[in-house]
Amino acid sequence: MRVAAANHPQLPVLNGWRGLSIVMVLAAHLLPLGPKAWKLNYSAGIVGMALFFTLSGFLITSALLREPRVRAFLVRRFARVVPLAWLYFLIALLASDASVQEWLAHLFFYGNLPPRQLVPLTLHMWSLCMEVQFYVAAALLVAALRGRGLWLLPVLGLLFTGLRIWHGVLASDVSYYRVDEILAGCTLALLIHAENGAKVRAALARIPQWPLLIVMVLSCMPLGSWLNFARPYLAALLVGATLMAPGTSLVRGLNHRVLLYLAVISFALFVIHPLLAATWLGEGDVMERYAKRPLLLIVLVALAHLSTHIYERWFIEHGRALADRFSKPRVRFAAPVLPVPQPATGDNDGA
Repeated sequence: MRVAAANHPQLPVLNGWRGLSIVMVLAAHLLPLGPKAWKLNYSAGIVGMALFFTLSGFLITSALLREPRVRAFLVRRFARVVPLAWLYFLIALLASDASVQEWLAHLFFYGNLPPRQLVPLTLHMWSLCMEVQFYVAAALLVAALRGRGLWLLPVLGLLFTGLRIWHGVLASDVSYYRVDEILAGCTLALLIHAENGAKVRAALARIPQWPLLIVMVLSCMPLGSWLNFARPYLAALLVGATLMAPGTSLVRGLNHRVLLYLAVISFALFVIHPLLAATWLGEGDVMERYAKRPLLLIVLVALAHLSTHIYERWFIEHGRALADRFSKPRVRFAAPVLPVPQPATGDNDGA
């Protein structure tokens, strides 16, 4: 099936979702969100990661539709995530007196797979392990079957959801119990970029966004019960609805400049925050720890800003330059399906 890929899939609303996702994750890890019995911290983390994974699947698939050059794709992705991740691993593993097996599991991003080999300072990096595993799997799929191989991703998503249902897993940090959230985002990209996807795009534009958001949040909570199995697809519908109907109040809220700024530094915020929480900024009894939270957040944002605009930027720019050497002149796809203004902020390579 021929696909019309957008010239630039990263609309500002996607940056808004990315900013919201990191806010939810940081709130889940660093703030008290209610009585423990309500499990609101757990639910906020699930909401944040569901949105993040949906964005990742959407953007990565859109990038591969636009430019199915596997080597260039992998160079860009690894240049984006590996330098900061490895620097963090170096610090965290030295502080944790990790074993050789744990070093290997971290450096090659399989520490979240059984037997889990993450250490306390790297528990949050299960999601990055799954991301890198997905990058490699998607690249191998495209290398073997070209662009048409991407159409296997929706099938795989349903199979992994079926595995979750079979084993009764509502949420997990093991890749095969969570990757359906990324694959739902992949499915969204394939459907809305397809040349015959006008009906899908029109249907997405008609979806009431606020009620869908409420149902999606419910699917991230233990009391949502069986709705948790629909979470990947609810998140994908929600992101798709805001892409296709950009004039709504929800989209206007997502386009707030604070969220757009947080989206830019979101990767560094995510990677760095547990290490800061393990320092003096996170020590003390409950009252003392939370009294320090504003200072911790200020330091976290400052470090993430410096990491994004100095340390990570150098690797990203050199990665893009190297990737361009792998890209040969090619026949481009048809005109873009989506109106795609250049975003004011954000990393063009995806989540």
